[in-house]
Amino acid sequence: QVQLVESGGGLVQPGGSLRLSCGASGFAFSTTTMNWYRQAPGKERELVAAINSIGSITHYLSSVKGRFTISRDNAKNTVYLTMNSLKPEDTAVFYCNASPPLDYWGQGTQVTVSS
Repeated sequence: QVQLVESGGGLVQPGGSLRLSCGASGFAFSTTTMNWYRQAPGKERELVAAINSIGSITHYLSSVKGRFTISRDNAKNTVYLTMNSLKPEDTAVFYCNASPPLDYWGQGTQVTVSS
């Protein structure tokens, strides 16, 4: 069955960095565009970054462009989100999923940016 396991979140000070990982199984990961989403308290889930199946095309939410980098390792069925210059407004639960999203969502990983 489909599994998406996000990890790497935590508490970080403004200006800090984190690297999120998402291990995927149960579907054709290497031929699937993958996305990172986030959901802040009281807000709807939003698309943060996307990467095509071979990693040659990426797309970013305007507010994270230049600070976040999405990447993938198809040999490991893993997609990453490297986040630099973090801001308090980046605080959210981060999820990965396919594009279009699968019915299954993982548990997400909490990112808290606070001094």
